[in-house]
Amino acid sequence: MGFICTLIEFLSIFASALSIGLLAAIVFATFRRNCHVEAPAVFEDPNSLQPVTCPNILDPAEKYISLIIPAYNEEHRLPGYLDETLNYLQERASKDKSFTYEVVIVDDGSADGTKRVAFDFVKRYTVENVRVLLLGRNYGKGEAIRKGMLHSRGELLLMLDADGATKVTDLAKLENQIRAVALKERNSSAGDLTLRISDVPIAAFGSRAHLEDKALATRKWYRNFLMKGFHLVVLLAAGPGIRDTQCGFKMFTRAAARKLFTNIRLKRWCFDVELVYLCKIFSIPMIEISVNWSEIPGSKVNMFSIPNMLWELALMSLGYRTGIWTIHS
Repeated sequence: MGFICTLIEFLSIFASALSIGLLAAIVFATFRRNCHVEAPAVFEDPNSLQPVTCPNILDPAEKYISLIIPAYNEEHRLPGYLDETLNYLQERASKDKSFTYEVVIVDDGSADGTKRVAFDFVKRYTVENVRVLLLGRNYGKGEAIRKGMLHSRGELLLMLDADGATKVTDLAKLENQIRAVALKERNSSAGDLTLRISDVPIAAFGSRAHLEDKALATRKWYRNFLMKGFHLVVLLAAGPGIRDTQCGFKMFTRAAARKLFTNIRLKRWCFDVELVYLCKIFSIPMIEISVNWSEIPGSKVNMFSIPNMLWELALMSLGYRTGIWTIHS
């Protein structure tokens, strides 16, 4: 009996010490994320081997739309999706001279031939239309997208995954909804005709929520359990509003991107949840739009991603709710 009491006492002390250590680690990591140490971003023209002037999200827009594609070890999936994407963009540009575009590929420290594949497309389409941003090492999808957004030139900025799970043609759905909201905003601003679409903060979230019933029927029970559990944690962390926070197909006006991506701190999978939270803080209208989506083999999300997601959600909750993370307007 004495041994059992001693064991229980030891386990209690161990659990308390572990909890205190975990809390201290979360607080320390939260303080570290309060500011970014920005390395200079460089675009290189592989045709001339000369650096290209790097734009900033605070600059006026030079293109109608920018597509930001984060890529980590995507040498096999990236070429097909880039071909599909650029064919669509070129077709639209040939029909509408005001439709100017750029594709920004952010290589998130890939160890395979992703960099080579990306630069091949720059050579084919010129650095004016396709650019590659090299991060040097793997930071995470959230950081790759943040960097791409901060150095893009579009009035509209679309983030999309390199796997091609969502058809690029669906960008028109998000674009049309943003234009409709921007038009209402212009009409409510005493018909200010100088107000451009890039000046109105709006966020459009591609959504797979309409496919949820089918997904539930085909997924393994433990994946459904994890998905439902994650949705509950997201609801507690960011609140209601967007049913599918994790779809990698999202569009922002330049004004919205300025506010969101100069503040975002999370670097990996949960940066999507932080985007929703920041939209609410800045009162940026959020539109959720159903998109076509298909399961593509080779997903980087697995069981080991769950602890990292929970860790980032804990950092976000502590950072914003205690004021450790200052918000720049």
